Amino acid sequence: MKKTTFAASIAAASTAFLLLGAPLAASAHVRVDPDQAAPGSYTTLTFRVPTESATAGTVKLVVDLPTKTPFTSVSYLPLAGWTTTVDTEKLARPVKTDDGTITEAPIRVTWTAASGVRIAPGQFQQFTVSAGAVPDTGSVLLPTHQYYSDGTVVNWDQPTPASGTEPEHPAPTLYITDTAPAAGSATPLVASAAPHPPAANAAATATVVSLAVGVGGLVLGAIALVVAVFALTRLGRGRERTVRG
Repeated sequence: MKKTTFAASIAAASTAFLLLGAPLAASAHVRVDPDQAAPGSYTTLTFRVPTESATAGTVKLVVDLPTKTPFTSVSYLPLAGWTTTVDTEKLARPVKTDDGTITEAPIRVTWTAASGVRIAPGQFQQFTVSAGAVPDTGSVLLPTHQYYSDGTVVNWDQPTPASGTEPEHPAPTLYITDTAPAAGSATPLVASAAPHPPAANAAATATVVSLAVGVGGLVLGAIALVVAVFALTRLGRGRERTVRG
């Protein structure tokens, strides 16, 4: 009985170790890159959208654009398997800019997956637009609505406070004259003259860390499985000796 209990415990431990190699989707959110732009510039914004559901895929994405401080124009990068539309409407209040008075502006971008296309669990997709001119303001929220194949809708629309404490569903935010808050700090980041590292390097670093965690988990799982097999083999030999005796 003791040997059986020991073998079962080892098997359970090996399963737990194998789970360490799975992606930690709970920490993934919809992000926009870059999250900083200069007033008056035209910038390329990429929304990184992971599927956090374990059973459903992402089939639609809607990004709300600012109307109080609007972009004058928005275009999109075509994405295979997805239909993209940019909705333009007359503004409730005209906005005066250096280029004149804006009476209508793009207010929404929608990506809809074709039949049979989705962002499956454990995967992510990138949606890219070109937006400008960037308004001369502190920052703009870009609330994003993620639609799943099971009918669930996740609204990424909560502003991140200056403390940097991230809410449950943070809205992608483009910082312009403001500086993005430091995560978990009591005050916003102080502007620095040093250039920011390229976004590609940051993404590459994050990828390397994720791979390291995954590989480490798989190695530990493999070790645990070897121990489990050894324990079960000893259990079988013990039973054979009991029968012979």
